[in-house]
Parts: sequence; structure tokens; C-alpha cells
Amino acid sequence: MNRAIVSIWFPNFAIDRWSRSTARQGNDAAALPPVVLVTETAHGPVIDAANALAQEGGARAGMRLADARMLAPQLAALPSDHEGNQRMLEKMALATQRWGPWSMVDGPDGILLDATNGAHLFDGEAALLAQIENRFALQGFGCNAALAPTTGGAWALARYGGPRRVVMDGSALPAALAPLPVSALRLNADAGLLLKRLGLKTIGDLMAVPRESLVRRFRNRRSPAANPLTRLDQVFGRTHEPLVPLIEEYPPTAERRLLEPVLHVSLLARIIGDLADDLARTLEAERKGVRRLLLHLWRVDGDRIERSVELASPSRDPQHLARLFEERMDGIEAGFGIDQARLTAIWAEALDRQQDQLDAAAVRGTAFPVLLDRLVTRLGRDRVSRLAPRESHLPERAQRRLPPDADPAAVQYDLGFHQRPLKLLDRAEPITVIYATPEGLPRRFRWRGALHDIAKVEGPERIAPEWWRERSTARLRDYYRIEDETGRRYWIYRHGLIGDGRGGVPDWYLHGLFA
Repeated sequence: MNRAIVSIWFPNFAIDRWSRSTARQGNDAAALPPVVLVTETAHGPVIDAANALAQEGGARAGMRLADARMLAPQLAALPSDHEGNQRMLEKMALATQRWGPWSMVDGPDGILLDATNGAHLFDGEAALLAQIENRFALQGFGCNAALAPTTGGAWALARYGGPRRVVMDGSALPAALAPLPVSALRLNADAGLLLKRLGLKTIGDLMAVPRESLVRRFRNRRSPAANPLTRLDQVFGRTHEPLVPLIEEYPPTAERRLLEPVLHVSLLARIIGDLADDLARTLEAERKGVRRLLLHLWRVDGDRIERSVELASPSRDPQHLARLFEERMDGIEAGFGIDQARLTAIWAEALDRQQDQLDAAAVRGTAFPVLLDRLVTRLGRDRVSRLAPRESHLPERAQRRLPPDADPAAVQYDLGFHQRPLKLLDRAEPITVIYATPEGLPRRFRWRGALHDIAKVEGPERIAPEWWRERSTARLRDYYRIEDETGRRYWIYRHGLIGDGRGGVPDWYLHGLFA
């Protein structure tokens, strides 16, 4: 039984995707100037794709942008979105599974589809190819589809064989491929150049060469793209070519279809709790924990309501998941009733099972990840951050703010033995200090209009300037932990030393407050 492999080729995929996104933004792509998509290389920007106006001006894929602008100075260059193109191509490959059991992405501009024993469902092979091309044309993507018993044959016919070529019989494949150029064999540039120098321009010319001669000439080339003999065996089905189908992964989901519509939003808490229980069992079976949840509610009139929450760490605790949505129920109107609810874990990570210890002491309070999730849900992600150490000796630079779900990995040694204050001022405030000698301990200081007598002093802790960040005139700091007559503790420092050659009399600052 011959297989039926469909190769779908998008000649201008990147430009078609850009034109499609431009049209969605309300702009007319035809009214825009000539546009090229470029990629930065060691020798400057290189063109990946060009629209019709740019091609009329002389721009071609593979050309340097500087050379193209000599021909068309009005070219508008935009960076290529290779990752976005790949994601779009994967979605389109999954969509082609309506015509066959499996599909896969074929390079940056192609899709392979297995339509074996399925063409009769679409009125034959030619009608199948026409339906594929018309469906993608409606979405703004021009393509050319071909069908053959092998992957290499379908690839060659789609790109070099003309529109909608169909070859069902494997014995007819050599005659159909003979007039095509050798580049239709998916060879790399070096192998194609070598065949061109040898005078082998078409597949028919290559087929006329004795096999023993090809084996001797290309015996040291292991890569299929560098060995024309290997490609010939793959095209004609003499060698198996492994293919990896694209399989869509569905996120863990829990759903409820209600017999009676819910008219009161307060009853949704019980439904969400049931959904969280079902979802937790699914996540436990897959050894995963959810990071982002999406709740869909459908009303009787067809309107859909969405609410989402994001967690700081993976979790599958149903009570915690249900409690996060309590703060997101505001503004939901049931209308004539809600008759369907769905909870989807659109982002899940690995989370191994954990066994509780029988002799473990009861833990009081709220776990930090749970507390962080509640704060983010109630206050918003932009208003919650966590601190992480940073490589700096200066106190105001020793920490940085990170998003709540970031990993605050330590990047410097622990400074706990220095007994830093609990509260650090955003900016050190100047104070007036009276001391016995220039290098002596402080005795009295004035801060914010109040005079404080110093009862106890501990220090100094000297911090040198960071010469790799600051200027050479930066002064060192001597920090003191002090306590006034009322028992209040402060963290002050002297900025510089007398005679250090980097300024006049040292200044004093208050930088922190102890608990």
C-alpha cells in the first residue's frame, strides 16, 4: 500500500504573517512602503523575506540590507520574529490534522501531512490539495501543496513541480522528478555547488550516473543533506526516512455542566471548590503543580466570563486554589444564570509527591508561597515584589527587587554577623554629630530637628567604596550602631576621613533604624 504524504509549502510565510498582523491592527499592508524582514549577522543585517514592493525594487532573501538599499533606498527594515513564526507554523500544522491523522513542521516554511487512505473523504487527492490551499488562503497565507508516496517526493513536487502535483504510484515518481533541478533533493549549498560543477543539473542527470560512481564520490559524507545518493534513496522510498509527528498537549482541565443555572454568584464558591478538587487529582496523577489558572464561566445567554490567577510556586492544594478565586469574584454578573464552568491549568510545572511525617510537629501560620499568592491576588502582581541579594558592599545596593514568582537565589556571602538594621532608609539623611576627637566616637547628634544623646556606641564597620562603579574621589564609610538615652537604636555612618585627600570635613548620615 502506497502512502500519501502531503507537503505544504508557504513561499512567503514570514511576510504573509507580518501582513496578517498588520491587517489586524487596522493598517492596509498594500499602502505601506517596501518592507523587508532582516536578521542581524556578523556581517550586518541580512534579508530573510521581502514583500512584493520590495521585490520589485530588487530586494531578495539572502541579500545584505546594505546592498538592497543601494537598489531601493526607501526600504523599511523590520527584525524577523523567528520564534513567533515557528509557533505560528506549529499551530497551523496542528490545524492540518483535520485532513490526516498526523502532521509535523517541515523547516521554516513547510508542513508535512500524512493523508493515507483519507483523500476519498474530500472527493479525491486533487480536491484535498485544493481545499488545503483555499483554507490557508482565507487566512492570508499563500501556499502550494503536493502529494506523493514519499516525504522527499512530496517536498520536491511542492516546491519545484508546479501547482497541486499528485503522484500516487511510486513507480511513476522517477519520471515525475526527473526534470526537476537537483536542489529539489534537499541538498545543502556545498553539495548543490559540487553537482553543478560536475554538470549534473537535474535529478534525471543524477539518476543516469551509475550508483557505484556516486558511492565512491560521496562515501565520506554521512549527512543526508550532503550525500545525493542518500537523498535519492529517500525520495524513491528505498531508505526509510523517520518522521516525528506533532502531538498537541492539552492542559489539565476540570469542567462542570450544571443541570440548573446558578443565579447567585455566592454559589460559585462551591462549584469552584469542586473543580479545584478534580483538577488537583489530575495534577497529582501527572505529578505536576499549577502556576497559572484560568476560570471560564458561561452564562445562559452565551456570554463568557474569564478570571485568572497566578501562583508564585507550583501547587495542587485544592483549598488554596479555590481560595485564590474568592478575591476575583467581584464584578461577575450571573444574568439569567451560569450553566457551565471550567477550570484550566494553562501553566503547570513538575511537582513530585511529598509524604507527611507522622511525628512532625504542627506548623502554625501561613506558608510563604501561600501568603505570596494571596497578596498577588488581592493587591496585584505589580504591587508585590520580593528582595534578593546583589553583589555589592554598599547597603543601598546590596538588595534588588524581583517579581513575586522569581527565584531569589543568593549571589553573595551572608552578612549576618554585622547585625544590619531591620529598616533601611530609602536615602541616607544627613545629621549633625558632636564628638570628642576627629577620630573619636560620636556623643550627640541632631536628626529631623530633635537632639539625641548617645548612651552606647558599637563600631565602626568600615565599607570601602566600590572602585569599579564609583569615581576615584568616592570616600569610605564608617558605620556605627548607637543607642540614645531613651533606648532607641540607630545606624549612622561617617562619610570619609580627615586628611584622606578626597574632600573636606567628613559628613555624618543616618542610614537605618533597629527594631
